[in-house]
Amino acid sequence: MTSFDDERDLAELKARLHGQFDPVLTEPIPARMYLRHPAWLDYARAAILVTLGVAIGLALPLLEPRSAPVVATYSPLPVRAARAHLVYAPEVRHPVEVDAKEQDHLVKWLSKRLDVALTVPVLAREGFELLGGRLLPGPEGPVAQFMYQDASGKRLTLYVSRSRKGANVTAFRFAREGNVSVFYWVDRDCGYALSGEVDKPTLSRIASSVYRQIEP
Repeated sequence: MTSFDDERDLAELKARLHGQFDPVLTEPIPARMYLRHPAWLDYARAAILVTLGVAIGLALPLLEPRSAPVVATYSPLPVRAARAHLVYAPEVRHPVEVDAKEQDHLVKWLSKRLDVALTVPVLAREGFELLGGRLLPGPEGPVAQFMYQDASGKRLTLYVSRSRKGANVTAFRFAREGNVSVFYWVDRDCGYALSGEVDKPTLSRIASSVYRQIEP
């Protein structure tokens, strides 16, 4: 049973209940109920009162103040990765900041800036060669972007950012931003997002290859 500290609390609760349920009691009864079996009106009113009593009992816990619910939010990782892809993938003369010819320097530089040992996946079996990479700003600090290209000129980008402390390991997730498909996941210290204007099965296969290569 519900306990009350004092009569003021009880009076306040009664007022709130009356405000919520009294309008139902004062609603006009449909005319058709007067046309047949007028005796039913008393039974109908009694049934309404019983129903309201049950409803009030069930509603009491809901009337107590509660903290605001936690709202699930969409991960910003694939959105940022897709937008970075859209900015740099179309570039002809300057698609990357450091060319693949300087891969050792590129990896050491970006690893130092992100403060994590980075691995650059090899995607030759998937038909993509490394073009190079660049440093990008991110909400949690520096972000690394590696770019790949196939023989037809189609490009993929791998977006790597430090994850927040305590972030859970997630399985592959898929998202789309415009025409860009993104497979993304969080593993230990980093969040990864592979983006490209390719079909979902192809991107899924390549993302699996990336994951196997960066998994220690």
